[in-house]
Amino acid sequence: MLYGTMKVAIGGPLKVAFRPWVDGLENIPAEGPAILASNHLSFSDSFFLPAVLDRKVTFIAKAEYFTTPGVKGRLTAAFFKGVGQLPVDRSGARGAGEAAVKSGIEVLERGELFGIYPEGTRSPDGRLYRGKPGGLARVALATGAPVIPVAMIDTEKIQPPGKVMPKLMRPGIRIGEPLDFSRYQGMEHDRFVLRALTDEVMYEIMKLSGQEYVDMYATAAKRQIADAAKAEREAEKAAKAALVQAAKEQAAADQAAVDQAAKDQAEKEKTES
Repeated sequence: MLYGTMKVAIGGPLKVAFRPWVDGLENIPAEGPAILASNHLSFSDSFFLPAVLDRKVTFIAKAEYFTTPGVKGRLTAAFFKGVGQLPVDRSGARGAGEAAVKSGIEVLERGELFGIYPEGTRSPDGRLYRGKPGGLARVALATGAPVIPVAMIDTEKIQPPGKVMPKLMRPGIRIGEPLDFSRYQGMEHDRFVLRALTDEVMYEIMKLSGQEYVDMYATAAKRQIADAAKAEREAEKAAKAALVQAAKEQAAADQAAVDQAAKDQAEKEKTES
């Protein structure tokens, strides 16, 4: 009920304002469980994809979105529940990975669509990063549900970091054909199988999206970018400090020269008198 209301309230205006184009919509099954494995470019990915689908799709979100106290917290929780987000408690022994697997299995056992971002976080630069094997592969093997690769196109350009107002433009969504991993059934504890399954899905996403693939995790890339930005700020700070110090030393030298010239002039005048 709430999902339907929110879909009309949010999905309708999104489709009217941004007119997202969709390719491969026929690959979404009319009924039954399926996993939608998508690249992740923007916060809005979780809104645009459900907006173009007739069926409900459930994504996972950190539990903090649902437990923040106060009026704002309750409104935030209601919003995320309304758009099909499922809270994941990351405080367990194995963190969000275990919670995501459990949540995904529950959604699929109800015969619904489960959405997941194998990269684990948004791409920091628009490139496609290595998929994390834990959540996607384990859910797929535990349920036998088909995995449908999805590519979000240009959603990161709608509201780049630092921009308050979104840019009105047409994002795209490409939906690939379902992938069957029944050949791996019963091998969900084999880390090589989990890696192979995940890499196969990421390869299909790469073909659909046209993104450059980077064989490292997006979280590691974000740390590198943050470290590089920090180093650049520190270098700029050091350079400014060096310039200030040089200016002070030059000013002192200039003042000393002026003082010496005045002293020499005074002595010359004294001698002449």
